[in-house]
Amino acid sequence: MKDRIYLFDTTLRDGQQTPGIDFSVEDKIAIATMLDEFGLDYIEGGYPGANPTDTAFFNEKRTRNASFVAFGMTKRAGVSASNDPGLTGLLQAKSDAVCLVAKSWDYHVKVALGCSNEENLESISESVKAVVAAGKEAMVDCEHFFDGYKANPEYALACARAAHDAGARWVVLCDTNGGTQPPEVRDIVGAVIAASVPGHCLGIHAHNDTGQAVANSLAAVEAGVRQIQGTLNGIGERCGNANLVTLIPTLALKETYSSRFVTAIDPERLLNLTRLSHAFDELLNRSPDHQLPYVGASAFATKAGIHASALLKDPRTYEHVTPESVGNFRKVMVSDQGGKANFINALKRRGIEVGKDDPKLDRLISLVKEREASGYAYEGADASFELLARRTLGTIPEFFSVEGFRVMVERRFDSHGKVKIVSEAVVKLGVDGQTIMSVAEGDGPVNALDLALRKDFGKYQHEIDDLVLADFKVRILNGGTEAITRVLIESTDSDGVRWWTVGVSENIIDASFQALMDSVIYKLMKNRQLAGKIAAE
Repeated sequence: MKDRIYLFDTTLRDGQQTPGIDFSVEDKIAIATMLDEFGLDYIEGGYPGANPTDTAFFNEKRTRNASFVAFGMTKRAGVSASNDPGLTGLLQAKSDAVCLVAKSWDYHVKVALGCSNEENLESISESVKAVVAAGKEAMVDCEHFFDGYKANPEYALACARAAHDAGARWVVLCDTNGGTQPPEVRDIVGAVIAASVPGHCLGIHAHNDTGQAVANSLAAVEAGVRQIQGTLNGIGERCGNANLVTLIPTLALKETYSSRFVTAIDPERLLNLTRLSHAFDELLNRSPDHQLPYVGASAFATKAGIHASALLKDPRTYEHVTPESVGNFRKVMVSDQGGKANFINALKRRGIEVGKDDPKLDRLISLVKEREASGYAYEGADASFELLARRTLGTIPEFFSVEGFRVMVERRFDSHGKVKIVSEAVVKLGVDGQTIMSVAEGDGPVNALDLALRKDFGKYQHEIDDLVLADFKVRILNGGTEAITRVLIESTDSDGVRWWTVGVSENIIDASFQALMDSVIYKLMKNRQLAGKIAAE
């Protein structure tokens, strides 16, 4: 019987430490939903009480299937668990589990906490007991465990035992500074298990400061741990965390692991790995790493030459796994069947049935590739992809037509002599043979255009009253004032459903208008149950 490996995502907590990344509540909701749908076991949402965003995020339980985890510190020395406000806040958060961070290096106990080793052990034990008594699953991140073990093995082990003996479901060994090497990880995990903390209660939390977070996580699994913590695309402070997007397919597709271990990510879920990775990068408004293992655009790309010649004979000559198994594409194609299979799967998830020999499917594949070459990114714009697919494979009702729009930006002085920037937009729509012209002013040209577009939709107006633009991201795809611009818009409505649309143009206003149009059309389709199957799941 295969051993179960539990996957713990800390993108929303440790990943938030990445320089340049600052999640809003809406971002966190969207990412948690993506992770939950993908099938991870644990999703750590942040540190309630530490900042307004995380506190608001934990006002509700944000997952359907995964265990929703709140992160925070053990109680302070000299204060009882019931009187520690930080611990109380953790217990009151709408979470299924609590992950407590505890010092396990005596040097940090002295310098950072300023208490005795014994007081720290008492804080660990009493905090875990309080979590268990509150009916939540308890786990403890033993911070700096590997460095602490190398400095004082007896005390580091005492911290791990204190957590386990108090009732922690998971004792997580953290390589917080990221400098431990795989052989050291293997030996130290073995020592922890020998010290009476069983492997099925141990986890690994590796940082990537020597580029070995994935290797260290796998070494820990080999030694006996059964929970892996990591982040999407390996984000995290300094050099990042263990990359779950690399770890998951390695565990699933490499015989040395798949013959002994099983995770919650079955082959069907694994097909969505590339889409998940790219959609996450799009949400962060950054370009995906083309050379990321498994999911990168170059992961299965081969230039002309002897490699391409071998691929024409058998793709296995230069591919360690099939790209389709992780939802990716081969860039040198002997046959387009692999690409078709991936498209058919993506369409099926949206309730769109199409035969692999249907010439419209070939047209869709060609169209997507052409548009992505020009700057579109459909991994992060599911709604725009669905509309493109439905337009190509079938029909979309013509709810309205756009006869034109105009946007003006004026810089002028007000009555007090202060500079004022005024943005005004005019949109002309055709609805049921009638021309409707709407004018609006807004905070910037895009906001003015959005307000004008949605000001009067005739008979459809009541259907879009609850449509809200939750986020707006712009990316410049090349340099210069003539640069191609990509706009990604996130929309939501009163059902709580979220969808993403994309527009690309040399003109940022035109790119924005494309994305706005797709958002409105998708909303009208969704209202008629003609689209949005994935979003509704």
